[in-house]
Amino acid sequence: MSLAPLLRPLLEFDAALLANTLLYIDPTPAEEIYLGGSIQCQTPGYGPMIGVAVTCELDSSSPGGTNNMDAYFEQLDRIREVGAPVVWVVKTIGSRPDHECVLGDGMAKLLYAAGCIGVVTDGGLRDVAGFASVPFHAFSRGRVIHHTPYRFGKFNVPVTIGGLTILPGDVLHGSAEGVIRIPKASLPSLPERAAKMRAFENEAHFIFRHPDLPPRVKSAQVGELLVQYGFAKAKPAR
Repeated sequence: MSLAPLLRPLLEFDAALLANTLLYIDPTPAEEIYLGGSIQCQTPGYGPMIGVAVTCELDSSSPGGTNNMDAYFEQLDRIREVGAPVVWVVKTIGSRPDHECVLGDGMAKLLYAAGCIGVVTDGGLRDVAGFASVPFHAFSRGRVIHHTPYRFGKFNVPVTIGGLTILPGDVLHGSAEGVIRIPKASLPSLPERAAKMRAFENEAHFIFRHPDLPPRVKSAQVGELLVQYGFAKAKPAR
């Protein structure tokens, strides 16, 4: 069964809200859910992104060498077979990390046509303005103006980016503030629970802003809200 029907509803939520929800409904530790701040959204106006990870290694910074773009087109063929939106996860392995430039708008359009809706990489990007015409989501360390010949390494292997090891097939969600990994077991219940988390947060923030309530009273009231929304159990009466 394709994951696509389970992924689509989660486009209604930003990554931070989903991360907050997962803390209450899934046993995965928080440190195994989110990428570090070195991986920044380069396309913040596009709304949320969600897809299945297809991974690879790439050297786009080392001097010398020649392109092996046949390996890139082979991966495009694999992306077309996934049957769900794909996030291309690229681990850079070149000798000059600050010079890594993983793709520009031409490659982004090729990827999108194959079924890939965005990239997550610890390298750089260029021609990002051109991503808007697709649109193609992008999360990276920043922008880099050029690259050396592309030398692709291993495909569909675990890669560590932003302090998180990502496996082929992992579900990744990204929005303006960053990227999270969503445990697959939580996918069926996550949309409904995230909607409740959003409603809970709206009420909780109203309490936080109240100028006349002591902080401990606010904490107690928010704790009661967690129970009302099903994120916590009521404490037994003394």
